[in-house]
Amino acid sequence: MTSRVIFPHKVLPYLLLVPQIAITLVFFYWPASQALRQSTLREDPFGLVTTFVGLGNFRQVLSDPDYIGSVQTTIIFSAATALIPMAIALVLAVMADKVIKGRGFYRTLMIWPYAVAPAIAGMLWLFLFNPTIGTFAYMLRRAGYDWDPLLNGNQAMLMIIMAAAWKQISYNFLFFVAGLQAIPKSLLEAAAVDGAREVKRFWTIVFPLLAPTSFFLLVVNTVYAFFDTFGIIHAVTSGGPGKATETLVYKVYNDGFVNLMLGSSAAQSVILMGIVIALTAIQFRYVERKVHYA
Repeated sequence: MTSRVIFPHKVLPYLLLVPQIAITLVFFYWPASQALRQSTLREDPFGLVTTFVGLGNFRQVLSDPDYIGSVQTTIIFSAATALIPMAIALVLAVMADKVIKGRGFYRTLMIWPYAVAPAIAGMLWLFLFNPTIGTFAYMLRRAGYDWDPLLNGNQAMLMIIMAAAWKQISYNFLFFVAGLQAIPKSLLEAAAVDGAREVKRFWTIVFPLLAPTSFFLLVVNTVYAFFDTFGIIHAVTSGGPGKATETLVYKVYNDGFVNLMLGSSAAQSVILMGIVIALTAIQFRYVERKVHYA
């Protein structure tokens, strides 16, 4: 005979949900609705004259060569920023998992960079690679390489990719370590007894079992690359030189808050939100098919 547990307070669960619902409404749905409304309007910088233009802002944005260039820049930057930290973090997690003495100390050192603010991380890399006073810039010049990210767009892109990837490695490392700890050691021991070498054990046992963790990090890194890297770009290059590092999120800021093109900026934010939602849906629709959960 089983007894049924009944929660006596019928109102309390809804009261506990109120703070989360309020935060979601105020900080997500309300700004999103305002962006949708403003994307259909054209107004002067002071908000004195407002004209309804429908999809005019979207047509103007999608026909702008600078916006198309920002899309291409965002694709390159996001792909590199999402995949590079995962690859490096996986290697570091596997290496740290082998450490017997001082394992906690090594893991703590690897996690520290995640606590650094994006703007601080950007400034750190800017100082290291500054063509005038940077330590690594001096080494590159001594090696005969003409390093100047303030004038060279490709070098500037490389620098913000390195800064953004370095910032995200710690987050990926933390989850990969947790995933490695969840793998039964008996599987690896049995494979070793059967004669499987370490590399083969990794690709046939460890890596497939890390698929759920890798998929989760792919989604998180994609969102990070699109939105959370704004502080790094703003601190390091401000979208330059010559708009070479102006991603979609930075163009929204530049057009809306600097050039005061409010309608165009709102339309860009709506398009950006749609792109991220579509990418996330594609990842869950197609990429997750290859993920096997234990």
